[in-house]
Amino acid sequence: MEVSGCRQIEAILREEMLTALGCTEPIAIAYAAAKAREALGAVPEKMLVECSGNLIKNAKAVTVPMTVDLKGIEAAALVGAIGGDPSRELEVLTTVTEEDLVLAKKLLAENVCEVRHLKTPAKLHIIVSCSKGEDSALVEILHNHNYIVRIEKNGEVIYQIPHDLTDPGDLGTDRSILTLDNIVDYCRTADYSAVKDLLDREIECNMAIAKEGLSHDWGESVGKTLIEMYGDSVAVKARAGAAAGSDARMNGCEMPVVINSGSGNQGITVSVPVITYARALGKSEDELCRALLCSNLVGIMQKYKVGRLSAYCGAVSAGTSAVCGIAFLQGGDAEMLGRIITNTLAAIGGAVCDGAKSSCAGKIAATLETALVGYEMAKKDRYYKPGEGLVKDTYQGTIDAYCKMAKVGMAQTDETILDIMLND
Repeated sequence: MEVSGCRQIEAILREEMLTALGCTEPIAIAYAAAKAREALGAVPEKMLVECSGNLIKNAKAVTVPMTVDLKGIEAAALVGAIGGDPSRELEVLTTVTEEDLVLAKKLLAENVCEVRHLKTPAKLHIIVSCSKGEDSALVEILHNHNYIVRIEKNGEVIYQIPHDLTDPGDLGTDRSILTLDNIVDYCRTADYSAVKDLLDREIECNMAIAKEGLSHDWGESVGKTLIEMYGDSVAVKARAGAAAGSDARMNGCEMPVVINSGSGNQGITVSVPVITYARALGKSEDELCRALLCSNLVGIMQKYKVGRLSAYCGAVSAGTSAVCGIAFLQGGDAEMLGRIITNTLAAIGGAVCDGAKSSCAGKIAATLETALVGYEMAKKDRYYKPGEGLVKDTYQGTIDAYCKMAKVGMAQTDETILDIMLND
């Protein structure tokens, strides 16, 4: 691959492989609240948090990190406003203290924070307004979890980026370079030293939270249950480790993860199984790093056309991508990766996202199992054929078909899920 293409891919990895503490939706709310508090210059007396439906769906049921047991949008906003450090962005709550929690719980009890469903075409949209006395401040985040488009103080705009509610537009590096052929070429031949720090951080953080989830009881302990049921073969450990990381993360574990496609669960899922296989197979550090590049890039390739948030479960693309990384680790080429993706999407591509919560771990485990079966099928030259469901003549055509189904076809599903969660 030409140097310019390598630099483009490295830029994409830097934009996607961010470090985050806690589920990225409540963390985005906490980040917006911390920035609003910074603009206000004081802990607010009143707050209004307006969120798009997908933000509400993903933030209402997970534990806010650094709080032990607080859940929901109000908790995320108040803890962020009181003790968050906005300079840390998606690690905004790292600085929260016991004193901050005492005040946050007091303000929660006093109902100083109101939450409203923001009627917006944007899937990821947050507006936090706060006030104290005569002073007020506002922060707006749009399309990406850490992408602030507006800050106001006392009604005056002090920061603004032109934005379109209906189209995220070009928020970063052009991702169209991400085809299976280009990904495999890059991962086999590139000097990846410019992004080695991202891979080192991913290995350190994501394996640490997987170990935590397997060592202690978090949520419903899906990862531990898999080991108890099926033993400790490498295939089981790969599924269990990823599920355990989600067990811990969805239930308030105060450990950071390196994310993929805006999601910590997806970041854990694209990495932990690959690392598990590499260590079991005695692969070198270089082989592991190249396989992780593959799994991360395939994950981004599958997800960027869908968008950060939708009714389509991100565990599907992430689990599929992890097994692509495992296949690459064992010599798999673009053809093999395409067959794995086809076999997995054709079997489980319709899984829905009904919010971030404990059961995400179960979806991760199920997708990884399906993808590993798809890999074994592909090795025996068994794969679903064009014309069967959404399977197309090319692997890219199949990926695009599922992306269209997820983004366009499942739009009404998204609305129905939210309506059931909020009103039924």
